[in-house]
Amino acid sequence: MDYLLGVRERTLREAGMVIEDDGAMIPLVRPRAKGRETQLEAKAVEIAGRRHIVCRNEERAAEDAAARAAILDSLARQLGRGDKALIGNAGLRRYLRITADGPAFAIDPERVEADARWDGVFVLRTNTRLHPLEAMMRYRNLAAVERAFALAKAEMRTRPIFHRTDAAIRGHIFCTFLALVLRKELADRMTANRRTLPEWNRLVTDLADLSAVAVEQNGRRALLRTAPGPTIDPVCRSLGLVLPPVFQELPTASMA
Repeated sequence: MDYLLGVRERTLREAGMVIEDDGAMIPLVRPRAKGRETQLEAKAVEIAGRRHIVCRNEERAAEDAAARAAILDSLARQLGRGDKALIGNAGLRRYLRITADGPAFAIDPERVEADARWDGVFVLRTNTRLHPLEAMMRYRNLAAVERAFALAKAEMRTRPIFHRTDAAIRGHIFCTFLALVLRKELADRMTANRRTLPEWNRLVTDLADLSAVAVEQNGRRALLRTAPGPTIDPVCRSLGLVLPPVFQELPTASMA
C-alpha cells in the first residue's frame, strides 16, 4: 500500500541525518489572494531504505523564528532575575545548558542554532516515488481536506448525527464528500476566472439569505427574489449562472 505520512520531525530517529542532508531544495511559489505568495521548497532524502520528503515553508519559518526570539528574550529576563521556575518547562529547557561556574543555567547558543534549522520545516515519510514537490502538495491537500470536513460539519450543522444503520453512515459520508468535491470545483472555477474564493462563512450566509417568495394580490401572482449578498455575483459569474429576475410574474392559478 502506498502511503504518505507526516512525522514528528524533531523526534524522528533519523532526524539528525535528515536535517543535515546537503541536497538542494527544489523551490515552488504558490500565488495567494491579494497578490501575496507562498514560498515553498522540498527535497527527497533516503536513509536506510526509507524515503523522507523534507519540506519548508518560508512564511512559517519567519513565524517560528519570531516566536523563538520572543521566548529567548523572556527567558533571558527571567534568568537575569535568578528565577529558576521556568526550568521545569520543557519548551524552554531545550534552549538551556548547565554552567560549570556562575549561574546554574544559561542560554546555549548551539541549541538555539540547532533549533533554528527546523524553522518552517516539516517532514514526510513515503514509499512512493512521487516528485518531492508533488508529495508536499498532496500532503498539503490532505490538510485542506481535513479542514474542509471540519468546516462542513460546523457550518452546515451536520453534527452530531447518530446513525443506526450502515446505509445511513454511507449516505452521511457520501454527502460530506460530495460537498467537498463541489467546494473544490467552485474554487478551481473561480481561480480559472481569476477570482478569489470568498470567505466561506460569508458565502454560506449570503446563500442562506438568498430566497424567493410567492405573493398574490388582486388575482395576480408573482415571485419576488431577495437581493444577493456581495459574494453571490462573483460566484455566479464563475459558474456561468444567472439569477432569476427580482420580479417574475406567475401564471394565474386555474379555477377548479
